[in-house]
Amino acid sequence: MNVLTRRWHVRAGVVAMVAVTVLVGATSAWAKPTINGAGATAPQLLYEQWAHDYSAAKINYNGVGSGAGIAQITNGTVNFGASDKPLTRAVLDASPGLVQFPSCVEGIVPIVNIKGVASGRLKLSGAVLAKIYEGSITTWNNSAIKALNPGLKLPSAKIYTVHRSDSSGTTWIFTHYLQAIDPSGWHWADMSGSWPGSNTVGANKSAGVAAEVKSLKGAIGYVEYSYAATAHIPYAQMKNKTGKFVLPSLSTFTAAGAHAKYTWSNGFATSLVNMSGKTVWPITGETYIMVRSSQGSYATGNAMLKFFNWGLTSAKGIKDARTLDFVPLPSTATKAIKAVWHSKVKAGSKPCW
Repeated sequence: MNVLTRRWHVRAGVVAMVAVTVLVGATSAWAKPTINGAGATAPQLLYEQWAHDYSAAKINYNGVGSGAGIAQITNGTVNFGASDKPLTRAVLDASPGLVQFPSCVEGIVPIVNIKGVASGRLKLSGAVLAKIYEGSITTWNNSAIKALNPGLKLPSAKIYTVHRSDSSGTTWIFTHYLQAIDPSGWHWADMSGSWPGSNTVGANKSAGVAAEVKSLKGAIGYVEYSYAATAHIPYAQMKNKTGKFVLPSLSTFTAAGAHAKYTWSNGFATSLVNMSGKTVWPITGETYIMVRSSQGSYATGNAMLKFFNWGLTSAKGIKDARTLDFVPLPSTATKAIKAVWHSKVKAGSKPCW
């Protein structure tokens, strides 16, 4: 090989090395940001669908329950936490400083395993449901249940109440409903606690409650509606505040969600249980996202809020919600939420939105 040939090979090798270096640098620059979240299991199916369909960032969501989600965002181990129980403004404003906003409206439904009773056939009232979970109604052929279901053949089987064993925002919505219906009989409403009755069974997370009810004859439990629908677990009708029996559906959840008020003065928190209206599903709630007001990185904070903006406002994000029977937020809500993002979520002094 002569000198000129050798020089050409050396130059070609250098050019190739430079090209590889530029390509590697470009790949690094173009890499998708990674956003990690954890918390509520009720909206988990929606957040996982959003994460699957969103292309501008890699979103990891771990459904560990609302209590654990609140703990992880407070401790700073995730970029966002999720809870079906909203935090108060006092808690949000305390250190480390959190911003909370709803992501959608959801329906919590009683699911049952009763021999010979098809999905949507059983009718329950709030008062009867409370007495079942209080342990004073213990069999499915109890006279109070039969009075709501004339003509429906109900067995004498023992009732087993299934509840969440972890710290759960779904439990918070469900027990707040029972407390609203029976304030003298139902003495607590929170994410966890000691359940009354001798025939009560605990299960971990929404999927655990669904699996337990599906396998245990005579069981009743409570989950977000999409778990019942996707697992084909029979659910009950509910008698609402106006005395009408309604089935869980996107339309009955929407009717309840119409009562929501979207204002930062209370951290966007709204109770939607036992609302008035002929078509209202009575066990309805909002589910919430919590982020730190002080972001360590503008790029990460901005990427996270862009993801939630996509989920809340894009045609695909809204379609995903409706397909899974979650109620998208109205434009008035998303406008108010984005104003709070701009004023409250910052990296240093720079708004992340």
